[in-house]
Amino acid sequence: MKVLENIKWNDWHWQSSNSYIDGNSYVHGIDNYFKMKISPYYYNLIDSNDVNCPIKKQAIPSDHELKCMGNEYKKYGIDIHDSLAEENLSPVANLVHRYPDRVLMIVTNNCFTFCRFCTRKRIMSEQDTNFNVNNALDYISANKNIRDVLISGGDPLTLEDEQLEEIICKLRKIQHVKIIRIGTRAPVVMPMRITNKLVNILKKYHPIWINTHFNHPKEITEESAKVCRKIIDAGIPLGNQSVLLRGVNDNIDILKELFLKLAENRVRPYYLYQCDLGSGIDHFRTKVKSGIDLIRGLRQHISGLAIPTYVIDAPNGGGKIAVNPDYIIDKTREKIVLQNSKGNLYVYPEIIENEKEKSG
Repeated sequence: MKVLENIKWNDWHWQSSNSYIDGNSYVHGIDNYFKMKISPYYYNLIDSNDVNCPIKKQAIPSDHELKCMGNEYKKYGIDIHDSLAEENLSPVANLVHRYPDRVLMIVTNNCFTFCRFCTRKRIMSEQDTNFNVNNALDYISANKNIRDVLISGGDPLTLEDEQLEEIICKLRKIQHVKIIRIGTRAPVVMPMRITNKLVNILKKYHPIWINTHFNHPKEITEESAKVCRKIIDAGIPLGNQSVLLRGVNDNIDILKELFLKLAENRVRPYYLYQCDLGSGIDHFRTKVKSGIDLIRGLRQHISGLAIPTYVIDAPNGGGKIAVNPDYIIDKTREKIVLQNSKGNLYVYPEIIENEKEKSG
């Protein structure tokens, strides 16, 4: 990795202020601009000599983004700009309530780097706009079924420490909220954001969980690995949610290296997402069968500890649905025939209950 001689390089405020930004000039003539923003740290990971650089593909706009505007999905009743129907599942502003016991709070529309495959392009802005979440907090407080709150955005770590702590503190005062989670890509695209001050703030409000978003082993640098360890050493469990991206990581060797490196750094591979539907991101989507085959192949090579659950976040608000290889070949009252990852068949006898004992 190239190192820039700048005494402010490790200052996350300097990184944010010196991001590469193209706010509205890349794509014209459609109803949504494809904004670009890249942190200097993440930009520095791009290999200019590699036309297939996985960092470049995730961060730099390409002509492929012009090829899918979503009209082909209208016949399925899918709005490509909000394919997960988050707006329809928002009882109050900046809150999504899809599952009975947990909600998503959107606290900002800003990120350190705008991912080209982002499903929330509709809200992304190069302007640092932080949302008023008072109504969301009131909603959570009034709904005792909610025990788990995910703070997301945008990236919530673009907020100042004091702003983030204010939100977490108010959530922790709600007695029925047991788990607070933070979704952030900061360890990947701006590891210098994970300061000692931030970690010490988060430690005060346990149980806090963090999910981050490594997609390729090239993103696991010395700097990113160090801050992952910092988070975990503070008693904060750290999971990873990767997206399966064509031409970036849809390869068993790449995924194997990624998941093993994460596990070595005590980061739990949590989800492997099928790429969502969205404007201009069809070139990233793989066949679902490809994802299933990759999971099947990984099970031959690495521990289940390092294998995430492959999921599709179903369009129109269906939520996350696990899509895994089918290892049950046949099923009768007496036995189940199983096929392992190598293709070998095994019989597992079922328990045969005595119907008379059962009725008695």
